[in-house]
Amino acid sequence: MNLLAIETSTDLGSIALWCDGVVLQRFCPVGVAHSETLLPLIRATLCEAGLGFADLHGIAFASGPGSFTGLRVACGVTQGLAFAHRLPVIPIGTLDAMALASGGEQVLVLLDARMGEVYYGWFSAAVPLAAVGVCQPSALPLPDSAGWLACGNGLGAYPSLRARLAGCVHLWQPELMPAADAVASLAAARLARDEGIDVAAAAPLYVRNKVAWTVTERLAMGGKA
Repeated sequence: MNLLAIETSTDLGSIALWCDGVVLQRFCPVGVAHSETLLPLIRATLCEAGLGFADLHGIAFASGPGSFTGLRVACGVTQGLAFAHRLPVIPIGTLDAMALASGGEQVLVLLDARMGEVYYGWFSAAVPLAAVGVCQPSALPLPDSAGWLACGNGLGAYPSLRARLAGCVHLWQPELMPAADAVASLAAARLARDEGIDVAAAAPLYVRNKVAWTVTERLAMGGKA
């Protein structure tokens, strides 16, 4: 089974090809919009693997949460390719893939949501324990047990989270970022179970509907218009 996975939830964009369990991952050029680099990177990576679009059995994308623009790019490119080549689509939660990549059993994923907030998700054996949420660091809900692994750039963006989580977290991975290889791994299992969806049903998972502060809100916080 051959599967293409796309991950552009953050500035660190990547794609991966899953070829019968072997994964080839490549990262988008830094400092250039994903919308400009994604398709050339996909074509080059398929060529490197000796594959064409006709050899694919499905396309997966990280559906969110994450950068609003990045999620729209991943979804749009996935829809265009899937429609053109009549392929099923497999949406994968951004935090779900990060939980898998962490290698932990009990995992809290924290992704910087900007605007003083963090996206969060609690996972056990890479299975979500509740819906992904977004909140201020001081409002993050805590588990009633110890032994958790916490990962994601939310830890670096909001240092106060370390103190808040000290009683339940024993392992920290602040450097872990979303990447397409984990998206491909989750998607391959779902595609093997015939859980792909129609291209028309693919959509980003935004979690919140606000992308930036208004001028009035920035001024109220002491910022500039």
